[in-house]
Amino acid sequence: MAERLLGAEGAEPLKPDPAAKRLVELGLNGLARAHQMSYFADGHRAAALVAAHLMCEENQLPDAARARIEQLFDLNWAHSPLCAAFPEEAADPSLVNKIGETLMDAHGSLREVGHNAIFAMHAMRGFRLLPELATPRRIDGVCRLIRAIKPWRDDVQPDESINLPPFADLAATSAFVLNEAGRAMDRWQGYGQGFSGHMLTFGQALVELAEMGDIECAESCREAFLKYVTITRQGPGPTDKPRQDHKPSQVRPNSTEYWRERGDKQVDIGHAFKYPYSYYNLLRRVNDDTLEQELEAKAWRVF
Repeated sequence: MAERLLGAEGAEPLKPDPAAKRLVELGLNGLARAHQMSYFADGHRAAALVAAHLMCEENQLPDAARARIEQLFDLNWAHSPLCAAFPEEAADPSLVNKIGETLMDAHGSLREVGHNAIFAMHAMRGFRLLPELATPRRIDGVCRLIRAIKPWRDDVQPDESINLPPFADLAATSAFVLNEAGRAMDRWQGYGQGFSGHMLTFGQALVELAEMGDIECAESCREAFLKYVTITRQGPGPTDKPRQDHKPSQVRPNSTEYWRERGDKQVDIGHAFKYPYSYYNLLRRVNDDTLEQELEAKAWRVF
């Protein structure tokens, strides 16, 4: 599976580059500051910086693709106040656990399409990559962001027929999320792909938490995720507005061509980076050629 996720140019694996973690630092600054700004939109932008770094590393994207991705951030929000440096402060990596504890305070409540879990995972992963940035001010800011995420359609009762594996079973849960996302891509044609895209990001965040060893945090979100699956399976309702679908394309985000084709301002609020990161992260955990082929045939709808 790993070989199939190399850049389309067949690039050799890149040597670790400390400068490449610049995006993670900018993202952590943004996640810690988003609660002071437009918390939801800016939280997306900040998480996208972390996701972009992880996507590049996990899929060994070619140098040209990485350069274009960094350029897209520089042209949009990398130099904005959201990502500005924080004051010097002694780091305490043990404080990262507070982020998980804050996430668990939701007690199964579905919060704005699961973004409390999505943002928490990106922050925790980022701080573990750069523990020297785990300062009290940043950790406190991230916790404030997570608490700012509001309940959304939280009165929905999870469908009892949904067979969601334990999050600790990374392969089985990844396959579950990918299958649900694939069905959502079909179900939501003509209405935008936000539900299928967030099936990927919400589900992958919980799998990633489990892989990091934060299984209790992941399982604390089980009820919320089941609510989201239930809602997504219902498909478009009377109040959902039709939206134009993407045009079919054979180009995928694991290639330089994909990023060259994106316009300088075609990055929305970060879904352009977060959706493919979650998609490829889940795919590499699942050894199922049939599922991969089915998804690749229609992934253009999301990307």
